[in-house]
Amino acid sequence: MEHPMQEKLDIKILILYILRRLPGKVDSETLAGLALSDGGPGYFEYAECLAELEDSGHVERTGLSYRITEKGDRNCRIVESSLPYTLRSRLEKILTPMAEKMRRRALIVTEHEETPAGCLVHLSLSDEMGAIVDMRLICGAGEHAGKIEENFSARAEDYYNRIMNMLLE
Repeated sequence: MEHPMQEKLDIKILILYILRRLPGKVDSETLAGLALSDGGPGYFEYAECLAELEDSGHVERTGLSYRITEKGDRNCRIVESSLPYTLRSRLEKILTPMAEKMRRRALIVTEHEETPAGCLVHLSLSDEMGAIVDMRLICGAGEHAGKIEENFSARAEDYYNRIMNMLLE
């Protein structure tokens, strides 16, 4: 059996490795699911290590979400190669598409508010430089606003291209 401190250190490295590859905040359920999958640590060991990483300033928590700090990123970069290659490889296959979805989601804004004139819907799509489309629409009811937001979130790039084509015709 490995030394308990080594096991604890491995769990901390695993948590930091996951957070380092995902942009932005990761909700606690997703983080736990990734860290505890396929014979990973037990829940109590995981929770203890996550709390210690938070206390030491390697991870920060906002509500029910976590993100790696600059200190955590720096330290993880140094030690992450100590995780078994097979584990890193398996995690990369899961984390790469997840990171892309998170990056995309961060570039899309959908929100609405009720006004006397109807429901004001704000839709925005950004690239790495800033907003490429930013529009506000009035619709009749909150359920329409929700449907508009859902559709825009799912196909924002398509809507952008269609608007540009219509304007350039």
